[in-house]
Amino acid sequence: MEFTVNQIAGMLKGEVQGNGQEKINMLGKIQDAKKGQIAFLSNPKYEQYIYTTQASAVIVKKDFQAKKEINTILILVDDPYSSFTLLLEEYHRAISYQKSGTEEPSFIGKNSVVGKDCYRGAFSYIGHNVKVGDNVKIYPHVYVGDNVTIGNHTILHPNVKLYADTKIGNHCVLHSGAVIGSDGFGFAPQEDGSYKTIPQLGSVIIEDHVSIGSNTVIDCATLFGDATTIHKGVKLDNLIQIAHNVEIGKNTVIAAQTGVSGSTKVGENNMIAGQVGFAGHLVIANNTSIGAQAGISKSITEEGQRLLGSPAFDIKEFFRSYAIFKRLPDLNYRLRELEKKTNANNNVSQAQEIENDE
Repeated sequence: MEFTVNQIAGMLKGEVQGNGQEKINMLGKIQDAKKGQIAFLSNPKYEQYIYTTQASAVIVKKDFQAKKEINTILILVDDPYSSFTLLLEEYHRAISYQKSGTEEPSFIGKNSVVGKDCYRGAFSYIGHNVKVGDNVKIYPHVYVGDNVTIGNHTILHPNVKLYADTKIGNHCVLHSGAVIGSDGFGFAPQEDGSYKTIPQLGSVIIEDHVSIGSNTVIDCATLFGDATTIHKGVKLDNLIQIAHNVEIGKNTVIAAQTGVSGSTKVGENNMIAGQVGFAGHLVIANNTSIGAQAGISKSITEEGQRLLGSPAFDIKEFFRSYAIFKRLPDLNYRLRELEKKTNANNNVSQAQEIENDE
């Protein structure tokens, strides 16, 4: 793909200084970029590279003042970092939606409908009564079970598995190895010590603009008619476990290796770091921030809290407590020394009392 500097500036609502007809075909770092690439300058500590860069164009802030001669084309914008991010998004979108048509062998079941401009990779499987929207990209070895619905402009990367009755919204991205709709962890203990499997009959609903990382698993709800629900704008990292009947509020982001136990409801606009563990049947308030490896054992009812630790508590209190915890060996040593001195003084006092009595 190739664009002129003028076309890119128009997309970014920026102003061009230099040859607007120069061709750009790739993005790059300002210190490494070559001819035909575009870079950006946002952090002042990288300014040195704008005077030596081989990039054909560089995105800079509108008030940028050069201290030396510059041999590259400039695109002046309000926020270079955001503008470059927008370019990355557009580039990714363009390459992600390039593919179309059907590769063989692939399978599609009875009464299934596929929209316009879709791509179906080799060895992909689409079950019966499936509805696939427009411009959906289904890469090789994807499994789509019966009665699944997939919205427009959604991408299913290789080896994604959608169990029956799953509903996926528009503009979603599911990365390789994601499994949606598998059985929840439901087993009833028996008198003889064995466990009886509880059938998992519900579904999973994933709303629009959701991103799901590689090897993340979202279990179906337990009862027919119920659904594990991932609301609009949620971003899930790789290797996350979402259990049955969980609900994740819109625009919440969750980092890798976090596990959410069954029937927990996570609020909106939450930021959850890696390896956080949630107990089941909890309610987590909106705008909650939870640090890495935290353990959430009870509901969080007050909005806007920042938590850390296991069990988790206020992050400021955690760091105050941790400061004391780090000093415990020294404090323990000082306490023992104090005890020794106290005991020595007591022994001297006792000896003096005995001497006085004699």
